[in-house]
Amino acid sequence: MSPFLAIDTSAGTSVALVSGGTVLAEVNIDDRMGHSENIGNALVEVFAKAGLAPSRISAVIAGRGPAPFTGLRVGIAAAIAFAEGVARPIFGVVSHDAIALAALEAQASEPAGVKVSEQTPLLVSSDARRSEVYWSLYSGLDHHGAPVRVEGPSVAKPADLETLLAERGLDVVRADQPATASQLARVAEKLILAGRLEADVSALYLRAPDAVAPKPQVRLGRPAGA
Repeated sequence: MSPFLAIDTSAGTSVALVSGGTVLAEVNIDDRMGHSENIGNALVEVFAKAGLAPSRISAVIAGRGPAPFTGLRVGIAAAIAFAEGVARPIFGVVSHDAIALAALEAQASEPAGVKVSEQTPLLVSSDARRSEVYWSLYSGLDHHGAPVRVEGPSVAKPADLETLLAERGLDVVRADQPATASQLARVAEKLILAGRLEADVSALYLRAPDAVAPKPQVRLGRPAGA
């Protein structure tokens, strides 16, 4: 399988080249404010590490979030621009699915411990700011190895989320580590096998952005000379 370029800025800045489940190179920058400054250098570095020309990739995978507006749009915009520049298709993957894949694969390798199921789902959560969290629930992996998301992504206050889980009687397994681009690409490869990889790269903000349009100015009094 030709390499995928994956980009995720749902937390820090993560860029990876992955082929057939093998990570050829990855750059992870744990800076949740400097996405615009970091994305260009991360792209240059990951291709240099892999010793690969951009024209060699087969597709670009963009992390769709959920995540706050400013950081997430940088990664999606970069993915779209790169795909157009090398004339390759672009696909979107929910960033929580990448976190779920890492958590579920790690759990599967452990002989003991609570196993994820519909009755004991995996809860993936991430910082949504405004004292809120993004969250998704997963029941496990399908027979292609792709995470099965049963609910979400959604956004809620942490206390409200805990109340919801308690009301449903759910005892969840929790995962809250940042998504990485390599896991994003691996999810995409599994979704191809399942026939579920989508070209939708719309951002999952799940709420209105913090920035708002300025209110129109109200003229007071009469114009001069009136």
